Amino acid sequence: MKRTHLPLNALRVFEAAARHLSFTRAADELAVTPAAVGQQIRALEETLGVVLFRRLTRNLELTPEAEQALPALQRGFLAFEDAVRLAQAGQSSRVLSLAAPRALVAKWLAARLADYGRDNPGLRFSITAHEDGEVDFTQANLDLAIHFGSEPKAEGIHGRTLGDERLVTVAAPGAGGDAPCIAHPLDPETPCVESAFTLADAGLAIDAAAAGLGRTRVPALLAAGDIAGGRVVALDEGIAVPGQWWLTAPTPQWRQPKVRALVAFLSPAG
Repeated sequence: MKRTHLPLNALRVFEAAARHLSFTRAADELAVTPAAVGQQIRALEETLGVVLFRRLTRNLELTPEAEQALPALQRGFLAFEDAVRLAQAGQSSRVLSLAAPRALVAKWLAARLADYGRDNPGLRFSITAHEDGEVDFTQANLDLAIHFGSEPKAEGIHGRTLGDERLVTVAAPGAGGDAPCIAHPLDPETPCVESAFTLADAGLAIDAAAAGLGRTRVPALLAAGDIAGGRVVALDEGIAVPGQWWLTAPTPQWRQPKVRALVAFLSPAG
């Protein structure tokens, strides 16, 4: 029988019933009814064309065919358990894998992960840069991703926002509103007739502004650290934008304590 046709659920029921020699005790272990166990066993016997149990007055007895197959089946389930443990080892509670835009990593995320790491000694981070909106979790083994834009719409992907965002214009201390403009992809409508510089991301635009090359309009979240440190100053109060920063992950990752703890730390209330 091909592996794609293996009746794995029914085989699991058979293994439990064979171990207990009781449909009732197997049902208790599997959290189903004895009738459901009996139905699965009958369906398996029909599929295999083999009788697996002799139904006696007070108990069950394995047929010779079932006795012969049971040890190999139990070894198979042990192999499945080993495979699951190996898969989970890649998602160790001491390793967090994240994907985020380069500018966010440089201007916001790295410092916060450093703080989080000091409070959680031995924790390791693996960070992948991405720039093109939402992450395809089917192509990456990630615990968490961060993107700027709208709430994730992909099936099975859930998100938590970091809050409303605005674009604020920043420049080096002493620079005025007539400084040359520095453009970047997160601000496609830079309020300049002609930009003096066009850079790959908002983080580089902030660094260019700090170096005195001009002014740039960037997400306030990215500029907050440089404003607080005095590298740049805000020239306005900013304008609201429809997008937000989202912490996103598939449902299984949200169940992991390490992911929930990091999200709580990174969230505005954290």
